[in-house]
Amino acid sequence: MSTLPPKRAAVIGGGILGVSTAVHLLRGGASVVLVTETELASGATGRSLSWLNSAGERSTPYHELRQTGIDRYRTLFAADPSREWLRFDGGLYWGKSDTLEKTKARHAYEKSHGYASHLVTIDEISAFTPNIDIGQAPDHAVFNPGEGWVSLPHLVEFLMQEFNARGGELRTNEGKASVRTDNGRATGVSTASGNTYAADTVVVACGAQTPAVVAELGVEIPQASPVSMLVVTEPAGHGVKSVLNTPRAALRPSPGGRLAVDHDWYEDQIVQQADGSYSVNDSVVKELLDEASKLIDGNPPLQPESWKMGLKPIPADGEPVLGELETVSSCFTAFTHSGATLGLIVGELLADEILTGDKHPMLSTFRPGRFSN
Repeated sequence: MSTLPPKRAAVIGGGILGVSTAVHLLRGGASVVLVTETELASGATGRSLSWLNSAGERSTPYHELRQTGIDRYRTLFAADPSREWLRFDGGLYWGKSDTLEKTKARHAYEKSHGYASHLVTIDEISAFTPNIDIGQAPDHAVFNPGEGWVSLPHLVEFLMQEFNARGGELRTNEGKASVRTDNGRATGVSTASGNTYAADTVVVACGAQTPAVVAELGVEIPQASPVSMLVVTEPAGHGVKSVLNTPRAALRPSPGGRLAVDHDWYEDQIVQQADGSYSVNDSVVKELLDEASKLIDGNPPLQPESWKMGLKPIPADGEPVLGELETVSSCFTAFTHSGATLGLIVGELLADEILTGDKHPMLSTFRPGRFSN
């Protein structure tokens, strides 16, 4: 156990990164106040496809971090495999204009660093992913059997049970938050609602708003966060188990017999309103669900139960931004595109750094200071 005294931490952000970090801090003996702008999981966490993977090409440190993130989910899954909101039934991928050579190259790259990958023909697809309409598939696709998905709102609810049991303090609907500092050190959080929360450590984990929060401290974190949408269908007898990533629709099962569906082809059709909210024509939602239906055996009609829009957090260089700010001590950030896959491991590693003062080597290439170099 650490011999350091327990810390008082303030965490900004009620999504998976903020909640995970808060729970891990509580496990380590810190007292924690979790501050959210509105409600828990109201941002990107509530509209994420949350595909657990490290497929395709990325830097070696990023791949290793994602693989470790998946490992933490597997540990959680093993504790109760009956959970409806966390599954490991693989992922199937084919690209928009992928030739056989491109598909083979993706498969070969994944195999080269030990990532479970199968190059499958159209006749083999149904054996790996039941209840798929193979008429929509190309001659070849890539199936990754180790991949899975998680419903992040359900995971947040699960983690908050522990948060409350360990005495965490939750403050919702506080409006936008700012980091308070004194002599270059974080001293707490102030909110638009007029409240102030003293702390000796602050964690900024508020999705696409993270760069704006640290910008007030003179720290630049460039971002390339697009507007995205996730549609959740009404319960449907789809029988789909795997995550599907295809040229016109990406989908996964969702609790209660639903499907979660998204893609990027309609991003330019999402309109921001004067109040900052987003809207899209109903016909776009219908077209997306029609594309999803084409992928499912029997092409069942899919009806939207809900759809949510907002910024998808993506750092400008695509790599996570994790760790303590160089110019503001005791202020940490957690900003990444892969919030679902990294949700558990990032909370664990950041909390460990805060509680011990030791920097974890797995985060060395993801420090926020890289943008000032």
